[in-house]
Amino acid sequence: VSRFSTLQNLPSVVVGHVLGPRPGERVLDMCAAPGGKTCHMAALMGDQGEVVALDRIKNKINRILENAQVLQLRSIKAFCFNSTQAVSTDAAPHAEGEPPFPPESFDRVLLDAPCSGLGQRPIMGSTWSLKEICSYQPLQRKLFQAAVQLLKKGGVLVYSTCTVTLAENEEQVAWALQTFPCLSLQPQ
Repeated sequence: VSRFSTLQNLPSVVVGHVLGPRPGERVLDMCAAPGGKTCHMAALMGDQGEVVALDRIKNKINRILENAQVLQLRSIKAFCFNSTQAVSTDAAPHAEGEPPFPPESFDRVLLDAPCSGLGQRPIMGSTWSLKEICSYQPLQRKLFQAAVQLLKKGGVLVYSTCTVTLAENEEQVAWALQTFPCLSLQPQ
């Protein structure tokens, strides 16, 4: 017997509410594993609409699908796919509803980006180098670029991390607002 066993802390739960998915919408979770936020968003939508979950690691996608099945959430579709390449750049044939997606395919996009994780839980000592910690910012920006392209005009994009670094949070948001004039920051 399989059980849904992903515990979520308060900030993880808040992300779904800030995104505010509504029944009938099409929502993208760009970095979905382990799937707690994906399932939460589908539940917030009353399982009406579509929640697309992407992650690069196949066994994590299988876990998301298992959890969706246990929770009887039929609106979730999960794909093993690199979200930095999730935007279709040409008319190359691909299965409908599968990545890569045409621009402006989603009403709401959650980009809970891979990050250094500093602040996720207390760590008394770390062996990470400054280079390793700084390596996340370029990846986050590639994901941001894809997220903006996939978002419908007037849609909602939520960017979140589980780190406390300025470079991965405030600086990324400032960069995104400067780079994409279509975006505006909304107080929460």
